[in-house]
Amino acid sequence: MRHIPNKFDIKLSRRSALLGLGGSAMIATSLFTTNSLAAEPVANSTSVDDNSNPLNAPDFEILNNSEWRSMTNQQWRERLNKSSYNILRKEATERPYSSALNDEKRDGWYACAGCGQILFTAKQKYNSGTGWPSFVDAIPGRLNTKPDRKLFYVRTEYHCSRCGGHQGHVFNDGPKPTGKRWCNNGDALVFVPKETLS
Repeated sequence: MRHIPNKFDIKLSRRSALLGLGGSAMIATSLFTTNSLAAEPVANSTSVDDNSNPLNAPDFEILNNSEWRSMTNQQWRERLNKSSYNILRKEATERPYSSALNDEKRDGWYACAGCGQILFTAKQKYNSGTGWPSFVDAIPGRLNTKPDRKLFYVRTEYHCSRCGGHQGHVFNDGPKPTGKRWCNNGDALVFVPKETLS
């Protein structure tokens, strides 16, 4: 998906220049520019991107990014279970090994449990042994990242680019070829079997 620069990107470029060199400033600069805001997705559950990955899981409303992002906390509470709400809207983390998606091995896709945007393919998933569904890569343009300073070191947090729902953190200890581990909360995802969208 081709990205068109916007005011947000320009702001980030200026911020990157101001942060300069050294420690967390370098990390913050690279994190903010890793995944820029995606263009509005095509609102059709049968649409696909350039890599033949569907855009939407079935049974989700077809809304654009601004409509998803303008939803109130009360609206999110009404549409999500308690665990998914806490993860997607409050950036909580589920207990390790608590998600049935850890053992999911069928072909298909993994979509945001908030808005239904498909984020990962089954081929990108691997067993990291950490207790959370993990992926070696993500579908381009479907996730945005930001620095997370809640602990004593800076982590890279990622969110659904459509509704802004928190998904998890990405680490640099994954397998080849990317070396990345996209460590996702299972309750932030829904699995879409390939036969469902065939």
